[in-house]
Amino acid sequence: MKIKSMGMGIFSCLALAAAEALFAAVPFQAGQSPQPVPKVIKLDAGEQGYQRVLGGPPETSSMRSGLVVLKPGASIGRHNTDQYEELIVVFEGRGEMRITGGPVLKLESGMAAYCPPRTEHDVFNVGTTQLRYLYIVAEEKISGR
Repeated sequence: MKIKSMGMGIFSCLALAAAEALFAAVPFQAGQSPQPVPKVIKLDAGEQGYQRVLGGPPETSSMRSGLVVLKPGASIGRHNTDQYEELIVVFEGRGEMRITGGPVLKLESGMAAYCPPRTEHDVFNVGTTQLRYLYIVAEEKISGR
């Protein structure tokens, strides 16, 4: 899968990776619920420009994450976080998180940006070099649950 400049290509890639993560199974003994285990993951998005890092349950309690590399002028594609909150940690480059109907958050190496649940947004590479970041999403916790 290749990321398309300014298109929905990366969004499709992320959707496929998320679907793969949802159906990935972690071996466990009959009668036991699978439990997350500590691990180390090498970050390398390769030619695809995307790497699934954590795929959610049963690999984690609720967290999902991925490494994204966008070429100059490219966008992740507008999407909604639904019931998930999202954190983006920028390793390299300059970008913007554009919140639909809200602020534009300037991103650069060494910064993190937070996006609340049910927030439509997009991430753009506005620099002249690649934008490399890790996103982390976790299901929101509702008070009283």
